[in-house]
Amino acid sequence: MARHYFGTDGIRGRVGQPPISPDFVLLLGQAAGRVFLRQSKTGKACVLIGKDTRVSGYMLEAALQAGFSSAGVDVVLCGPIPTPAVAYLTRALRLDAGVVISASHNPYHDNGIKFFSAEGRKLPDEMEEDIEAEMLKGFSCVESHHLGKARRLDDAAGRYVEFCKSVFPSDLDLKGMKLYLDCANGAAYHVAPAVFHELGAEVVLEGINPDGFNINDGVGATHTDDLLERVAKAGADLGLSFDGDADRLIMADNQGNLFNGDALLYVIACDRIFQRNKKTGVVGTLMTNFALEKNFARKGIEFARAKVGDRYVMELLRSKGWLYGGESSGHIIALDRQTTGDGIVSALQVLTAMCAQKKTLAELTQDLKLMPQVLINRPIEKGFDYKADADFTAEIEAVQKELGDRGRVLIRPSGTEPLLRIMVEADDEKLARTCAERIAGALKA
Repeated sequence: MARHYFGTDGIRGRVGQPPISPDFVLLLGQAAGRVFLRQSKTGKACVLIGKDTRVSGYMLEAALQAGFSSAGVDVVLCGPIPTPAVAYLTRALRLDAGVVISASHNPYHDNGIKFFSAEGRKLPDEMEEDIEAEMLKGFSCVESHHLGKARRLDDAAGRYVEFCKSVFPSDLDLKGMKLYLDCANGAAYHVAPAVFHELGAEVVLEGINPDGFNINDGVGATHTDDLLERVAKAGADLGLSFDGDADRLIMADNQGNLFNGDALLYVIACDRIFQRNKKTGVVGTLMTNFALEKNFARKGIEFARAKVGDRYVMELLRSKGWLYGGESSGHIIALDRQTTGDGIVSALQVLTAMCAQKKTLAELTQDLKLMPQVLINRPIEKGFDYKADADFTAEIEAVQKELGDRGRVLIRPSGTEPLLRIMVEADDEKLARTCAERIAGALKA
């Protein structure tokens, strides 16, 4: 069956509107609980629930907990914690599943639900289909003596801090380094400062005062237009910017350079393959800058593209048996360190390369010249088929023909928002912008 509610990164939407409403989430928790119980070898199941800092998290957490309990599933509550922390703790505590209440980089009025398996990986499509099939059966509470119980894991953040520190080599430290941390008023607000401070860095903090409404509000990995200025004002060596649930990372240095996920993936992969003799290829997405692919080819590193979405990067990594992958947006996966994209862990892998090789981030990326990419988002209604717009598709074909081998066009509906993403990549930024605006202008209102 086709998935109706699950997108590329769980279920997401506007709070109070289906499917992000208490009644839906209650039923979702119960349906997921029945699926997890079926897969349990003991006939019992326990799930872990974490959330970001949105005000709606209180409401959805209560509904989700009630749903699991009504299915006979025990619950461990972590409170605000990064998405990758849920993946780690689910695996470390040998639980049956982990659930995150978060809409990642979206504004506070959105929220979402995403699941992790017992191994700390995003659920496969088939399991999400099973959950939706269970939802169609409606609500059915177990008898009282079978109800699930709930407890709170008070040291969840501390456990995750220690895990993050463990992925940084014990013979290295960050002493003498000044880092500017932008935690997006999100789930990393109380975790990231501790990790980098305890490894020896001096930290300057931004976005660590969440109030339920200011998550991703002008800060975080999707608001980096002034990150260079903020890093300079702080007198920092490097700036690290995370998104609301801390699975994305964008970095900046004090030399005026901004480093997106492509550049950071390049640093990590090259360090692992050439400095630490890891035999592996690298996975990007359709959005990955073409310069990355060309540089890997010159270095003899295999490279493959997946559909946009970290779950698809993960699927391709696993099918090929490779270790490193990521997206331009800052989702980076290092399977020898973590089972999912992790902003803090990714930052520590970049810092490992810098410290071990005694080079700046600019020096580590000096041979990588990214091609300019221009991305324009256009709001669309759910189910909109842009391929049926003859004028729009004709303009796409005309632009691609004019670009020739100087660039490429990528059009795709967002998997998490009601947007059509129009991306043009070219060897000249002005050309890329002009082409992107032409295509966007041809789209019917």
